[in-house]
Amino acid sequence: MEGGIPLLGDRFPEMEVTTTHGVVKLPDDYEGSWFVFFSHPADFTPVCTTEFVAFQKRFDEFSKLGCKLIGLSIDQVFSHIKWVEWIKENLDIEIKFPIIADDTGEISKKLGLIHPGKGTNTVRAVFIVDPNGIIRAILYYPQELGRNMDEILRMVRGLQTSDANGVAIPANWPENELVGDKVIIPPASDEKTAKERLEKAKAGEIECYDWWLCYKAL
Repeated sequence: MEGGIPLLGDRFPEMEVTTTHGVVKLPDDYEGSWFVFFSHPADFTPVCTTEFVAFQKRFDEFSKLGCKLIGLSIDQVFSHIKWVEWIKENLDIEIKFPIIADDTGEISKKLGLIHPGKGTNTVRAVFIVDPNGIIRAILYYPQELGRNMDEILRMVRGLQTSDANGVAIPANWPENELVGDKVIIPPASDEKTAKERLEKAKAGEIECYDWWLCYKAL
């Protein structure tokens, strides 16, 4: 999709990119793994630096979920390399994930990452992509607002939990105000299933506020 953001459920656009770890083919090289693709406005900028440190601090947690990280900005690869070196030398943080060099801006335009009101810099976009290369979630932040990496981790965990168990994930999970760390059973779509839900609730197999709001522990 030229000049626009891909939609949820779309396959991540195929592209060959130059990164700080060499050439990568997306999404093919990450087939079988979840990955988080994220753009940042520019190297050697304060908010972006805090974001990269925050992502790296959670690198092991993403890895435990079988999820890889890959960043992007419109800077050249030598700028990425020098910035990563600066972070290591001055903040004692080693950035272990690759950063895409999009100095021509072609990738950013293809993914809709250029904010027309903010010059040529990329916005703070996040694409969460599943092992089949399908875009499952998109976050789109303005340049002035840094991201919450714990929320991105929560989203990956939630999507994986939903896929594995055929359930929905409540707000603020796993600390939801109504159901705690339990998950939502998809609403009944007919009268028979609705009645069965209430019977299961009476038997203690699941919990329900009503037939349309049922939940369970995993």
